[in-house]
Amino acid sequence: MSDFDLNELLAERGAERYELYARHLNHQQPRMLRTIGFDKVYERAEGAHLFDAEGHDYLDMLAGFGVMGVGRHHPVVRQALHDVLEAQLADLTRFDCPPLPGLLAERLLAHAPGMERVYFGNSGTEAVETALKFARCATGRRRVLYCDHAFHGLTTGSLSVNGEDSFRRGFGPLLPDTAVPLGDLPALERELRSGDVAALIVEPIQGKGVHPTPPGFLSAARELLHRHGALLIADEVQTGLGRTGDFFAYQHEADVQPDLVCVAKALSGGYVPVSATLGKEWIFKKVFSSMDRVQVHSASFGSNAQAMAAGLATLAVLENEDLTSRARRTGDMLRSRLADLVGDYEMLKEVRGRGLMTGIEFGRPKSLGLRGRWTMLQAARKGLFAQMVVVPLMQRHRILTQVSGDELEVIKLTPPLVIGEPEVERFVGAFKEIMDEAHDGGGLMWEFGRNLIKQAAANR
Repeated sequence: MSDFDLNELLAERGAERYELYARHLNHQQPRMLRTIGFDKVYERAEGAHLFDAEGHDYLDMLAGFGVMGVGRHHPVVRQALHDVLEAQLADLTRFDCPPLPGLLAERLLAHAPGMERVYFGNSGTEAVETALKFARCATGRRRVLYCDHAFHGLTTGSLSVNGEDSFRRGFGPLLPDTAVPLGDLPALERELRSGDVAALIVEPIQGKGVHPTPPGFLSAARELLHRHGALLIADEVQTGLGRTGDFFAYQHEADVQPDLVCVAKALSGGYVPVSATLGKEWIFKKVFSSMDRVQVHSASFGSNAQAMAAGLATLAVLENEDLTSRARRTGDMLRSRLADLVGDYEMLKEVRGRGLMTGIEFGRPKSLGLRGRWTMLQAARKGLFAQMVVVPLMQRHRILTQVSGDELEVIKLTPPLVIGEPEVERFVGAFKEIMDEAHDGGGLMWEFGRNLIKQAAANR
């Protein structure tokens, strides 16, 4: 019997976390966290809250970039994982057909009328890679279209349909794919005329900047694609599983039915990585066209029992606690409260989103004094005003948020779907306090600048 004790190891070495990360992993991560004052030490988590050693709670409005959809350490998901480990199943033999993948596929497909088969992988980018491969195989074409500013993952195929140059730089040459403006049907049709397009991949709500597709775009795009023999891929990695107030965000348009759907993040329940690519039966039959091709697309850990158990438990929580409807109600409440503030603050430009995926955009003020401060921040670096709001939300109010993308003046909120009115009130109250100070005398700006300079100097 091994004498390994995880709790003992964490007790002995846990305090070294930032040093270990800097020495052995991404050395820029601890440097960045210390610079913006996010270098907290969290001891535990529950639901929509993180807790430090002193017992202070931090409101999590990120949910691990959407992974913690049902909240952290949901007891139903935890119990399912205990149960599957205790069962000691004969897992990943590769020469059987275990029940859990079939059961999870059945439950997922019940939420996606028109989808008929599922492939299970391990991450969002893997779900996208699967969809890209399946679309190319099914159509016999090589090119995939994507939208400007899209984010579909960071492995090479997914990066090829990533609309942000900062992620692509240094990793070329990539696959021969082409960007079109979000919502631009004429641009889409021009590309389709070439006859070499396999698919368009699109986020129903773009994560970068939180931009929903224009009303009617998905339906019209699908019609155009099918007319030209191409497929529609809906990337629901972040928007799926109740996040937007519908089970899938593409379902906001009643007559839209994609050919392939990418799912991940919240399906894990926050524990075991899992992804799913849903699709039409004819596409799967093109890919797995004979017994010789039974393993033509597979993953070593795909469909493992722990991931399947976590996915089944997560779907049960979503259904039993009606979290999709809750996300719609709570999200509407949050955006309504924030939208009421737009007229009160010159630098608050717009509040947008759907369900519990919300973007708060800032913009250039009209009054001379505020315009001077805004211009000074923009000259230093685009996106600094949004960062100037994110930092005190954490440092003063213990609320974790993020800027929605590099050089964007947008804060993105993707909290766990379990939040309610108390969390909305806490966030809106803190946000108003920071916006009051940002519009009154510039003290917040100088404090932000001093802290950045101080932390940057300490990290040299």
